[in-house]
Amino acid sequence: MPGLPARRAHDPAMIKVSLISLGCAKNLVDSEIMVGHLRQAGMQVIPDAENADVVIVNTCSFIDSSKEESIGHVLRAHEDRGLRRRRSGQKLIVAGCMSQRFAKELPGELPEVDAFIGLDQVTRIAPIIEQVLARSGKAGAGAEGGGPATFVTPRSTYIPDYDTPRFRLTPRHTAYVKIAEGCNHPCTFCIIPQIRGRHRSRTVESVVAEARQLVSEGVRELNLISQDTTFFGMDTWDQRPNPRTPVDSSRGAALTTLLRQLNSIPGDFWIRLLYTHPAHWSDELIRTIAECRKVARYVDMPLQHISERMLCAMQRETGGDYIRDLVRRIRSGIPGIALRTTFIVGFPGETEADVDELCSFVRETKFERLGVFRYSQEDGTRAARMAGQVSAGEKDRRWRRVMALQREIAAEVSARSVGRLCKVLVEEPGVARGEADAPDIDGRVYVSRELPVGEFAKVTITRSREYDLLALPEGEEPAEWKTARMAS
Repeated sequence: MPGLPARRAHDPAMIKVSLISLGCAKNLVDSEIMVGHLRQAGMQVIPDAENADVVIVNTCSFIDSSKEESIGHVLRAHEDRGLRRRRSGQKLIVAGCMSQRFAKELPGELPEVDAFIGLDQVTRIAPIIEQVLARSGKAGAGAEGGGPATFVTPRSTYIPDYDTPRFRLTPRHTAYVKIAEGCNHPCTFCIIPQIRGRHRSRTVESVVAEARQLVSEGVRELNLISQDTTFFGMDTWDQRPNPRTPVDSSRGAALTTLLRQLNSIPGDFWIRLLYTHPAHWSDELIRTIAECRKVARYVDMPLQHISERMLCAMQRETGGDYIRDLVRRIRSGIPGIALRTTFIVGFPGETEADVDELCSFVRETKFERLGVFRYSQEDGTRAARMAGQVSAGEKDRRWRRVMALQREIAAEVSARSVGRLCKVLVEEPGVARGEADAPDIDGRVYVSRELPVGEFAKVTITRSREYDLLALPEGEEPAEWKTARMAS
């Protein structure tokens, strides 16, 4: 069965590539870097896999459900090429976290794949594609029919820079800025440090240079991401040219420096802080956010639990009293802040009393934004070997209990917004997000379709629907408000 014409295999401009990106925003940035390097090499990046010479699936493997989703996409891509593109010799490459995590197992389990690449091969994607296309053998048979090729290196150490070739896959007005990679935390439920390696920060100068370029291109929202944004820069403190030079002993000093420099960039835009770990918050960080008006009044801080027993078993490096005090300090120090968090239910050894305490905490704190995960027993983590594993049915019951409580709180929080004048970022005709809404995570604000997409607008919130809001442009009000005012 013939493969690609020889001239296409040797001419990058003739190679068409389609990429499917799965998982979190951090994975999306990796996809953007791959697309940037493909375009730099002169290859064509197209949206439809049907007409592609190469299909790349950038996978996630954080929990079982994401791994299953990734495998499903890989198998569908293989089936589709078998139905539509068998004569073309279309190649299938699997990238990302799943490749990195299961580098040894996947070639035997997914022989349909032509090649696997890991997290540190994103900048080498173009030469890898040329190498894969140059190999003989039918699609899915690997080198000379000997199985998939594996380009994954054992330990991930890569970190992008401000001038790394990249093509954004987000709308023009919003961007993700990866300020660090990897994680040093010992959480017993998490596999991420084994996949993405030790924490490594970019320099403040590198991040600011990227941010300046993005703002100059019309970006209205910079979403700062990493595995732990509050640890930004702390890994470099012992790399000072003169170790005797004192550093700011306030934890989070590197992040505060970054936020203040980003805030000084001219222009009208939001800086959104995602993936902050509670262990690294400081009073200086709270003051910095309060003083920097471009930093959105929104904080994403996964807490995972409030029970002392569970926090200890999870090795979260924070206790229940510390968390309660931190929430109090953040809300007191940053007026109007919207707190977003996530919790895990069904962790090994979790009792009904632990869930009761969690629900009481949620009810008392009234988080503006909240998500709940069912614990996933991940091979390779310490929690997977713990006694007291909770059944799937019980995890689901606990998840429904916390989420039902949060739905009530969300409706109450949304109702408080009615009548307020708010600044929103218009996402698409008739749909916007407020300062308290991160992209693809939180609620929406439904607005007039005439408001320009990709720009800020001032609107008055007129109604609420649990997680979403309805609004009219500044100066307008619903007819029923006018009637009520006239009647009074």
